[in-house]
Amino acid sequence: MSTLSIPPVIPSPREDAVKLHKAFKGIGCDTSRVINILAHRNEEQRSLIQQEYETTFSELLSKRLSKELHGSVKKAISLWLHDPPVRDAKIVRKALSTTVVDNQALTETICSRTPSQLRRLKEVYLSTYHSSLETDIENKLNGDHKKLLLAYITTPRYEGPELDPAIVEEDAKKLYKAGEKRMGTDEKMFIEIFSEKSTTHLAAINSVYIASYGHSLEKAIKKETSGSFQNDLLTILRSATDPALYFAKSLRKSMKGVGTQDTRLIRIIVTRTEIDMQYIKIEYYKKYGKPLTNAVRSDTSGHYKDFLLALIGSDY
Repeated sequence: MSTLSIPPVIPSPREDAVKLHKAFKGIGCDTSRVINILAHRNEEQRSLIQQEYETTFSELLSKRLSKELHGSVKKAISLWLHDPPVRDAKIVRKALSTTVVDNQALTETICSRTPSQLRRLKEVYLSTYHSSLETDIENKLNGDHKKLLLAYITTPRYEGPELDPAIVEEDAKKLYKAGEKRMGTDEKMFIEIFSEKSTTHLAAINSVYIASYGHSLEKAIKKETSGSFQNDLLTILRSATDPALYFAKSLRKSMKGVGTQDTRLIRIIVTRTEIDMQYIKIEYYKKYGKPLTNAVRSDTSGHYKDFLLALIGSDY
């Protein structure tokens, strides 16, 4: 459920484009005006504003914003401008292009997306960067981490709610035999089931696993695997069983301790606002006993804080 707040009477895209252009005039940018417009427009409206801006002022809005804004608010608003597939493609490309691969960003983006979202991500990635996502993962990653991500983005998966209880039972046994029942771990079996089965099916496997073996599949994964491969499996499983809680915990990690992981904080808030941020806020409060907005206020400042809070919306 989205937390995006859109005014009851929406100005035309041209009116918004003109107001944004005025915000760029003079000494310094009127960032508050930029936030007041862009943080309260949905994906389609943002796209139309960008089209109008380019038509009217012969300049890409994204380029002008890049010149006018700075720091974290620039990163957040720039990411917000894009539609979801383009956004995901940019996040994944950046994660793969750093000297040391940003496995957290890569795993979080790929392993929490639906098969249809991944198809669009791959299409945009190929058309934008003239290289397939499969090729770049093949070249940049290694081991079981690489094998699982490649399988996850290439294997067709069912997206519906139906499942076969008998196959669920069978898969739970297969995972037990591949992990806890034997010496060592049959990573191939984990990769096969986690890349081929639907989120509904995986959530059901977890329930059967608890009933059959006295603890969650998550606990078994933590015991039997490690590193980026473990994080891949846990992200897929958590996204299947309780995605709102998964992202609530990720947000907490981004703001916990000294300093803030701004890239992670921006990525989660911007990509989830129009999907399930309302549920994430509820889970955050249940888990940590305080509103997400309080944490964001404490860990951010200035226009950056204002923009994130505008996306998150009110506490309730």
